[in-house]
This record gives sequence, C-alpha cells and structure tokens, in this order.
Amino acid sequence: MAEELKQVIVIRRDLEMGKGKLVAQGAHASLSAFLEAEKSRPEWARIWLATGQKKIVVRVDSLEELLQVYSEAKKSGLPVALITDMGLTQLEPGTITAVAIGPAPSYLIDPITRRLKLL
Repeated sequence: MAEELKQVIVIRRDLEMGKGKLVAQGAHASLSAFLEAEKSRPEWARIWLATGQKKIVVRVDSLEELLQVYSEAKKSGLPVALITDMGLTQLEPGTITAVAIGPAPSYLIDPITRRLKLL
C-alpha cells in the first residue's frame, strides 16, 4: 500500500485534565482503536505497525465536538474508539475523554480531522 497510514487521537480540552491524565486517555484511545483495526482492517494495522505507527494528536473543546468526530469516523467505516473514563482519579465515572481514529489511510481520516488544531 503506497498510501500513508496514520492514527489521529482527539482529546477533549474542556475537561482540563492534568498532563498525565491526558496522556493516559490518549494512550487508551490509541490502543483501543488499534485493536479495532486489527479486527476490521488487519492489513492496515499490520502495515501501520511496520511503518512507524504515525500518530497525530489534536484537540476539541467540547463533548459535542468529540461525538461529532466519532460519529463521522463511524459512518465512514473507519476503525474508531470512544474512551470513557472509569472515574478513579480526576474525572467523574463515565466521562467521555477521547477518540482515536485508525490506523487508516490519511485520505480517509483527513476529511474528518483536518479542521482540528494540534494539541
């Protein structure tokens, strides 16, 4: 596959999570979306692992924005994961914190995430 594969991790900034919490939520999202890709698009997962595991981390400012990104990725048939916090530290149980899309070809992810600012 000549097309670049990547994963985009989307983090809610309105929650004002500490840096460690933010990184942990992004890691949960990344791994969960990868596992989804292994099931639904194993060739994408395999190639992404072998080519450097490119990740882009972007932000949204609300739950509504995050859910919109998730919905668009789901409708597009991309591997996607929505992360809900267990509430053991900084957040209330059930708080939705992050989404990851991919690994998938950039040309499929970009229409959904290109407007988002880098974290």
